[in-house]
Amino acid sequence: MNDEQVHELLLQALETELGGVQVYETALRCVKNDDLRKEFQEYHQQTTKHVEIVTGVVKAFGLDPNQQTPGRAVVHHIGASLVKAMEMALSEGPPEAAELVACECVALAETKDHLNWELIGEVAKRTTGDPGKALKEAYKEVEDQEDEHLYHTTGWGRELWIESLGMPSVLPPPEEQKDVKTAIGAARAKQVRSDMT
Repeated sequence: MNDEQVHELLLQALETELGGVQVYETALRCVKNDDLRKEFQEYHQQTTKHVEIVTGVVKAFGLDPNQQTPGRAVVHHIGASLVKAMEMALSEGPPEAAELVACECVALAETKDHLNWELIGEVAKRTTGDPGKALKEAYKEVEDQEDEHLYHTTGWGRELWIESLGMPSVLPPPEEQKDVKTAIGAARAKQVRSDMT
């Protein structure tokens, strides 16, 4: 494996989690739906824990958690941009629009986070010793949560948009009701949504 790229992945993963905490804090200011608020509060708590977990992994690889790289700077910029987008929506539009923007921003952040953890899982399969053990433990603890964050938030965004368009929506979304944690589960939940309206 390319150790330099593995280190880059881990530092980007840490930055993604750090940015995710801020994304959720801002998203919670935008949320109007009580069920969605509860969901985002849970994800915020989990993401805060993920910062601790990834920091531990970074240290297990002998890296400085504060080390900056050009890629990490880009990840930081994207996270800050998502926060700024939600702040714009809060200040310039109706509350319902800010809630939609929050779902979209969380889904964008969670897409990167999901990719990071998928890659971490691949690296964990090929890493031995203490770093490998740290990666495997982190992956086991976090991966299902990351799947839920992405698939459930995508469902929330879709259903809130459908509601805003004046069509029958399913709230909480099917992904939430069926507690999906896989892409296949999310696709199946989306297919049955018409039976739920």
